[in-house]
Amino acid sequence: KLKTQLSKDQKHTDLVSAVGFASPEEVISAGDDHQLIRWNLNSSESQALPKMADGVFPTDMHWLPVTSGGGGGGSKKVTGSEVFALGSTDGKLYIMSRAGRVEKVIDGHTGAVLSVRWSYDGSMLLSCGEDGAVKIWSRNGMLRSVLSQNAYPVYSGSWSANSDQVVYSLGKQLVLKSLQPNARPTAWKAHENLVLKVDWNPINNLIVSGAEDCRYKLWDSFGRCVYSSPPISDYPITSVSWSPDGELFLVGSFNSIRLCDRCGWSYSLEKLDCGSVFNVCWSSDSTQAVAAGGNGRVVFCQVVGRRLEWKNIEAVIESEKSISVRNVLDDAKDKLDFRDRIVKASLNWNHLVVCTASQCFVYGTRNWNTPTIFDLKGGCVTMIDMSEKQFLLVDQGSVHVYSYEGRLICSPRYQDMRADTLSPLTCSISPDTVVLADKSDEKAVYAFDTATGRLVGDGKPIMHKSEVAEVALDQSGPATDRKLAIIDRNRDLFITQVRTYGGQRRIVKIGTMVESMCWNSEANMLACLAGSKLLVYYYPAAALQDAALVRRTVFERDAGMEFGKSPQLIGFLGRSITVRKSDGTPVTMSISPYPCTLHSYTSVGKWREAIKLCHFVDDEMLWAVLAAMSIAKRDLDTAETAFAAIAEPDKVEYIQYIRSLPLKEACNAEMLLLSGNVQDAEGLLVQAGLLFRAVMMHLGLYSWERALDLAQKHRVHVDVVLAYRRQFLERVGRKETLPKFKQLSDEQVPSWEEIQKKVESEYKNERERPSGAGGAGTAARRPAK
Repeated sequence: KLKTQLSKDQKHTDLVSAVGFASPEEVISAGDDHQLIRWNLNSSESQALPKMADGVFPTDMHWLPVTSGGGGGGSKKVTGSEVFALGSTDGKLYIMSRAGRVEKVIDGHTGAVLSVRWSYDGSMLLSCGEDGAVKIWSRNGMLRSVLSQNAYPVYSGSWSANSDQVVYSLGKQLVLKSLQPNARPTAWKAHENLVLKVDWNPINNLIVSGAEDCRYKLWDSFGRCVYSSPPISDYPITSVSWSPDGELFLVGSFNSIRLCDRCGWSYSLEKLDCGSVFNVCWSSDSTQAVAAGGNGRVVFCQVVGRRLEWKNIEAVIESEKSISVRNVLDDAKDKLDFRDRIVKASLNWNHLVVCTASQCFVYGTRNWNTPTIFDLKGGCVTMIDMSEKQFLLVDQGSVHVYSYEGRLICSPRYQDMRADTLSPLTCSISPDTVVLADKSDEKAVYAFDTATGRLVGDGKPIMHKSEVAEVALDQSGPATDRKLAIIDRNRDLFITQVRTYGGQRRIVKIGTMVESMCWNSEANMLACLAGSKLLVYYYPAAALQDAALVRRTVFERDAGMEFGKSPQLIGFLGRSITVRKSDGTPVTMSISPYPCTLHSYTSVGKWREAIKLCHFVDDEMLWAVLAAMSIAKRDLDTAETAFAAIAEPDKVEYIQYIRSLPLKEACNAEMLLLSGNVQDAEGLLVQAGLLFRAVMMHLGLYSWERALDLAQKHRVHVDVVLAYRRQFLERVGRKETLPKFKQLSDEQVPSWEEIQKKVESEYKNERERPSGAGGAGTAARRPAK
């Protein structure tokens, strides 16, 4: 909720039209009385700055964005901006210093300047005017382009995250326009009456708009409506503003300010004696806001009452400097007081991490008296993410990984990283890995080893075929088995292994129309909301083995009536899943306890107990989960039992064939092939010197070109590949279409009988080959004839 306070003394004698944060502790307000007033939030004192000229009536204010610009542990702390832009009714733009001195005056528009906004990198300034013009200015006030010229006034505008697009209001419409000169604008009818305010958040990429029809609405970057409020009052919406972290936004109207969640529903409504709220601005840490009142009052707002839960512990941020903690099992209560204002807090993994404006406090849930405390060297913390062994802090310019003892472990960074755009959706941490989704190239995801701070695998980012919207790492198991779940812009769900070395990365699609996802904290199970259904993947890694098998491991529940429209997953702890409905109500539901128990058995190699559990439950889905797990762990006895239980005779026969192979290298390669890792199987065979088996493997998979490439590279068995290819074409009655085989159409190939004799000879040599020796290979599986 919002804790609001009106300015004690009405310093402005006329309406206040513009406000802004110079720093988290300092606010500047401007009014029609030509006054600029500085407000200190710590001391509650105010100071008048040099008065503006009599002809200057401010309409809008925006402070130049600042970043720390560092990526290491010693980055310089950000204290605030020194420059702001001010729009006026005389058509001029004023670039002013923090002390109120006019640095530059720009003749911007004919008629009033209605909106001014700096781009997120601070290199450009957007202005919208009463003359219908939308203009882009350089940092030093030179006109770069007239983005649009319209017949109606443009009341408001805002930048996209990458500062390559703007959205602005035009009558009842919203218009999205790229900075590219020949790009066509996207326009849609947004409201029934005049749109007065619009704001575009760089973190969640959502647009909020307010209009004279007394409604506020949320839109995505394609112009699709995400949320539409009912008429919330009898007065127009005069201001809207996103919090920098993208979790909240404020809606201002006559004598009222409403705090809303990013999904659209309302947390609280504050009734005030301030007149129409013409402008609302957030502090950089997303904990405070300030509003400009039409009767000359300035409203100071503080976000309090945030509730954090983990198992039996509940923490509530009661005020800007205190947190109350309660253990619901014995009703034991503690109160934590802090010297500075609380900026961020997170409760997870038996720890409470609290960041104030200058320090970080780490509490264990068993002892609230002696926290670990360390100083914050970067800017204000914008996000906290936690795992079992360490936690992640994101400030305005860098990312840091700390242990729960307060030791800095690493500061992962990649080229052109923008830490200010990271959010819980685009950043994830596990006990050994951190992943960050790139905003400049939205198809790239960077994965770092937390022990070294370096990129994992071959040192390249994970490249997806579409723009990435959400990422999440599983939390259990060894680092080599770490899995990454990805939701792209099309809302398709994919899974991939984080650590891969060489070859092409496999990114497998396992779901569509996914609204949100969440990994289980105790086992590698993945819950997601897709359409009107709740899906729980009991073993999503099975998708990397067999697409048909993973479908048999999914629990599905129709949740349309229970959760309503646009629900969000907020937790998956043990067997409990917590979902927040579209009206903000949290709902908890339970799943079967047996999959979690099965995960606990297989993670420590208790295969006999796992089989007993599946026999006891007698559920085909649980048997399918065990089959996928045993294949991943290469336990043939358990895999044979599990596949027999789910009526997969082909898999049972294949496992029996693998068990009959005399050489360990051959068994391992066939197990990799069974789990869908063709490249790894080939690499293992080639490394062991089993070239004949590697070629025959690809022939059995009808990977003709790869089999030929392998034979030509090592100059062995080319005649076998050509013979099997020609035999295949004769059997299906087709002509050669592959270019590589067309080039070898004139090659002389021994007769089919001679090829069969050669193959039998290779089989014999493989059977006689001792295990672990280099050479031709073991008894290769014959391809289909």
